[in-house]
Amino acid sequence: MHARAFRFDAFHHAPRKPRSPLLRVLFGLIGLALLTLLVFFGLFVGAAMLVAGLAWRLLRRRDTHGAGHPGGNPAQVVDAEYRVIERPELPAPR
Repeated sequence: MHARAFRFDAFHHAPRKPRSPLLRVLFGLIGLALLTLLVFFGLFVGAAMLVAGLAWRLLRRRDTHGAGHPGGNPAQVVDAEYRVIERPELPAPR
């Protein structure tokens, strides 16, 4: 049986920097603009998610009181008696 292995050294082509100083500056500015756009978009999306989460929490709190809060819905409250069972102690190791 012949085992195939992926050879990473088969790719000898690497993109080279342009020799023209004008093209270098142009590509640098394009890269900087793309980076700025992505950072701005990420910050905008993150801020929008935070605002939406806070608004959701405030609206939910205003609509209903939870089951654990006084004045909550009695159908959601579980009333029971509980007994605490103590854990047996393990023998000390020798």
